[in-house]
Amino acid sequence: MTVRYPAPDINDLPDDIKAKVLEVQEKAGFVPTVFLALARRPAEWRAFFAYHDALMLKEEGSNPAGSLSKGEREMIVTTTSAANHCLYCVVAHGAILRIYEKKPLVADQVAVNYRKADISPRQRAMLDFAMKVCQQSDQIEDADFAALYPHGFNDEDAWDIAAITAFFGLSNRMASFSGMQPNPEFYLMGRVPKAAKPAPPVQ
Repeated sequence: MTVRYPAPDINDLPDDIKAKVLEVQEKAGFVPTVFLALARRPAEWRAFFAYHDALMLKEEGSNPAGSLSKGEREMIVTTTSAANHCLYCVVAHGAILRIYEKKPLVADQVAVNYRKADISPRQRAMLDFAMKVCQQSDQIEDADFAALYPHGFNDEDAWDIAAITAFFGLSNRMASFSGMQPNPEFYLMGRVPKAAKPAPPVQ
């Protein structure tokens, strides 16, 4: 496939973006493709990641009040990205989902058919709402909100579910049209438990 939008060299990036990319590299051990692919347009990179962080790094109980865990946020991304056929986001966010939920099978399950996945009734209700926003947002009605309430969600949570779904609808389309490929590292993350340290020898 022709590389229509080559990623910039990390050393050519504005200082603030370069610093963030290096921070991610230090933490993850590699630079996720999206960080360099979007950096060809610095103003858009900053706007994209500012909104990403506002949605995905929000702490539980923050203001506006929200009860979604980080794992549930990644579950929304993985499930709706699969509906949008986004290879990059399913693989990358599926890896993060496996780590947060400590379940090596869950990302594959929700990407293929979340209704049969090993998830809680709360999470299934959450994904029902997310998928309707993803595929039929014009048909959201009071009954869709009401279906969330018995599971402990409120209207602010519904906003979070919808905003994450909508934001990653943008991300899915940018990743797919530009041909972003998942880093090989993502495929194995969270699938195999880290080997336990061997016991010290008996003296």
